[in-house]
Amino acid sequence: MTAPDGRSPEQRLAALGLSLPPVTQPVAAYLPAVRSGRLVYTAGQIPVAEGTLVAAGKVGAEVGEHEAAALARTCALNALAAAASVAGGLSAITRIVKVTGYVASAPGFTGQAQVVNGASELLIEVFGEAGRHARSAVGTAALPLDAPVEIELIAEVSDGPGAPGPAPAAGAGRPA
Repeated sequence: MTAPDGRSPEQRLAALGLSLPPVTQPVAAYLPAVRSGRLVYTAGQIPVAEGTLVAAGKVGAEVGEHEAAALARTCALNALAAAASVAGGLSAITRIVKVTGYVASAPGFTGQAQVVNGASELLIEVFGEAGRHARSAVGTAALPLDAPVEIELIAEVSDGPGAPGPAPAAGAGRPA
């Protein structure tokens, strides 16, 4: 997908000084991303860089709001890597549909929306208007590995490489 400014998502990412990291390997029985038709659903992505959790703790206690927003950006980059791995590349993503952000929150912390903005802003920087999405920002008591933030997304993809074949016709495969 090329944005109205003529740059691909890869070019926009490079202009930000970023590249897609390797897909983070699951820590349990799930896949990092699954494609169903023209949608890709990612598993929740925590702020892992080079195989290591970047920060741990509750936002509003051990982790500040601005640091958490930067961590949400890392999570979104990991989610893009997972989505691209099953979509046929980053340019096969035509729209970010939905983002859900989970913020491990200290008692009384209410800035979840500002934290998840770190992810939302990255997606808009990479995809332009096609990066604008519906979103939920949820406060939670704890996240896996004591991560401060976790991001998952749903992306729409083109019918290009990696697209599933056509659905069977109605009645196909049924005994006569």
